[in-house]
Amino acid sequence: MTRRESDAVADAGRVYRQEDDYDHRMPPYDPSAFPPFAVTVDLVVLTVRRHALCTLVVRRGEPPFQGSWALPGGFVRADEDLGVAAARELLEETGLTAYDPAAAEPVPGNGAHLEQLATYGAPDRDPRMRVVSVAHLALAPDLPAPRAGGDANSARWAPVEEVLGQRKAEDDDDGPSGELAFDHARILADGVERARSKIEYSSLATAFCPPEFTVGELRRVYEAVWGVSLDPRNFHRKVTGTPGFLVPAGGTTTRQGGRPAQLFRAGGATLLNPPMLRPEV
Repeated sequence: MTRRESDAVADAGRVYRQEDDYDHRMPPYDPSAFPPFAVTVDLVVLTVRRHALCTLVVRRGEPPFQGSWALPGGFVRADEDLGVAAARELLEETGLTAYDPAAAEPVPGNGAHLEQLATYGAPDRDPRMRVVSVAHLALAPDLPAPRAGGDANSARWAPVEEVLGQRKAEDDDDGPSGELAFDHARILADGVERARSKIEYSSLATAFCPPEFTVGELRRVYEAVWGVSLDPRNFHRKVTGTPGFLVPAGGTTTRQGGRPAQLFRAGGATLLNPPMLRPEV
């Protein structure tokens, strides 16, 4: 064994000590040398209400952007992991408990799909100080009227197209008018696009449905999220023919009117093969 090989073996078995940095004349770590910043979690909460894709927005009760509409969220506590903070904010704002989509069985009752979306850290995104936001996407079935919490004085469900300025608000609508606070318009747009793309190749669309649902109800989810109209027969053939996507629940319902429709539950598949491709519009 050469000397270089011998030194490499010795280094591989050596336990790192902070003193080693000092031995090599490296300066010790000084936290005060770095500017402080805060971390928040912002939530893009999506649901389907009255056949429209809606998002949860809150009217801010405190500066900055007091009186403006924003996405729900808050600062991460010192003893919290990011996922724990997002789940806490979701529970406080909506009463929903997040469940792990990889788990064998979802949480019964008011469960919601929750996943990390993206990180936003522009230096000027918050006028108070340097704030980095780790946004999360939450999906749930048709939800009741939300309750305001934290620094918000009101909360409501608003159609995504209205919030993003893609559709004019109704005259009697008390919803958002103008840009959302902070960079929340960008975060919302990213969350909506994540949902639209993921229901193409995953079973995520069932997160918008109750535990038992009809094919027609699932089709209306796709139509609301994508903003398109789908042929009922072709859709029924695709979703019932995709292995592991849907399983019969053993019952029927007439809640949509007309003849009894078969009820289904989400199957075990997480990825769809073949995928449900979004129509070009």
